Amino acid sequence: MRYLKPILLCSLTALMTPLYAASTDLTNLAGDWHLRVMDGYDVRKVRAILDFDPKQMRIGGFDACNRISGKLTPIGEHRYKTTLRSTRMACRGQSFTFVSRRLHEALESGFTIKEEKRYGIEGITIKSERHDLFFKRMVRDH
Repeated sequence: MRYLKPILLCSLTALMTPLYAASTDLTNLAGDWHLRVMDGYDVRKVRAILDFDPKQMRIGGFDACNRISGKLTPIGEHRYKTTLRSTRMACRGQSFTFVSRRLHEALESGFTIKEEKRYGIEGITIKSERHDLFFKRMVRDH
């Protein structure tokens, strides 16, 4: 009886913990990704872009206001974080500041990445404890 409570607690915790088995291998992410939806808001017009370099374990891009770059650090199975460096340009408005701040929060606090189809579009979801970001791969003209 003494061991029943810890066993039940572990079982409940395991059931309530989100499963990230469908998380994406970083090698599939090489290239540029355009942020489409952030925390339920359509943010396509601010043009935030992430560029993944899985070979170097780096991330770069544009956060809606500034150029950003950082090293991807694994912090668990299929979980990453980064410390971003950025230029110091002024944002053009509230929607740009909204996206920039939340993008930094999501990437610096720890996140998972999952390939999935949302809104009828194939893309990736970056999910942190407080934020949900959906990106679509950018196709470059050659």
